[in-house]
Amino acid sequence: MVSAENEGWLPVIAGIGIALPPRAAQTDLWSGFFAQHFGGATRALAQRIFANSGVVTRQAAVNPLLEDVSTWSTERRMRRYLVEALPLGKEAVGRALTDAGLSAGDIGLFAVCSCTGYATPGLDILLARDMGMSAATQRVFIGHMGCYAALPGLGTVGDFVAARRRPALLLCAELTSLHMQPSSARVDTQQIVSHALFSDAAVAVVVTPGGRPGYAVREVAAVTDTSTADHMTWDVTDTGFRMGLSPRVPQVLAAHVRDLVAELLGRHGLRLDEVDGWAVHPGGPRILNVVERELGLPPEALADSRAVLAEHGNCSSPTVLLILERLRNLPRPPRRVVLLAFGPGLTLYATLLEVPLVSGG
Repeated sequence: MVSAENEGWLPVIAGIGIALPPRAAQTDLWSGFFAQHFGGATRALAQRIFANSGVVTRQAAVNPLLEDVSTWSTERRMRRYLVEALPLGKEAVGRALTDAGLSAGDIGLFAVCSCTGYATPGLDILLARDMGMSAATQRVFIGHMGCYAALPGLGTVGDFVAARRRPALLLCAELTSLHMQPSSARVDTQQIVSHALFSDAAVAVVVTPGGRPGYAVREVAAVTDTSTADHMTWDVTDTGFRMGLSPRVPQVLAAHVRDLVAELLGRHGLRLDEVDGWAVHPGGPRILNVVERELGLPPEALADSRAVLAEHGNCSSPTVLLILERLRNLPRPPRRVVLLAFGPGLTLYATLLEVPLVSGG
């Protein structure tokens, strides 16, 4: 237990806001579009992958049942990105600010994570303008980090809050539906897996100086295995961005995840069994199974991570924040939460959150 004075230096997650595009059932997406998109001998394999993805429903700003963008140029996709991402980002930011009881003018740093679209001026500038942030608000844009971007993003805004004693805002916004690849392109298992899993979402998080209720950001840690850099890729092509996802990714996670988590907890005098909340990015069912096995977690520990995969799919950077919001709204929210996410590099990120036990003396 620590004093209120010391806890006042910790950055605290004071508000979360979520914005989701329309949802579609995985079975409808398969029968209404992908069964025809993956033709010939590929169809049976694709059907099995879709059925075993762990996804029941997911969101799409550009729904293939209504609009096939698979032959669009990258330029056209980028123009559509701003059209769809701006209102989603505005909705998520507005909800997070309301949840934190702050106004846009209170924000000292606005950080945006997105790897599915680019424009200049970008979401950071346009949303700061539209939401009424101060002209002096600092901005950071984090791109091409993929699924783990929320955690270095959280570290960035947390460090700002701790150093400047001012609130900061993080937005993760991804529109993976814009990057449907044409059926004439080279189709492999990696491509089928990405089309079966990925989804769209925007999640914003307000971080404030301590002294408020919420999860304190204790530490953000990472490990990168550069010898496996080719295992996860996100290539810019003439027809959007193309995902590369090696089936060996779970093996790399298995080699590193326990040490990363144990060392993070050890620096705070904690053991694995003292963590009562886990938000693990659901890159797919195998990823969750590997983390569960390597950390020796009981089956119920990753129930919320699996539920988010089932309800929302893999939304890239916002996904781990969707799980955190689910944990935060449980009847008995966990006191200590470890966030885990993985992406290109191959990189593993971990973050320790904790509701402080504060004494007055």
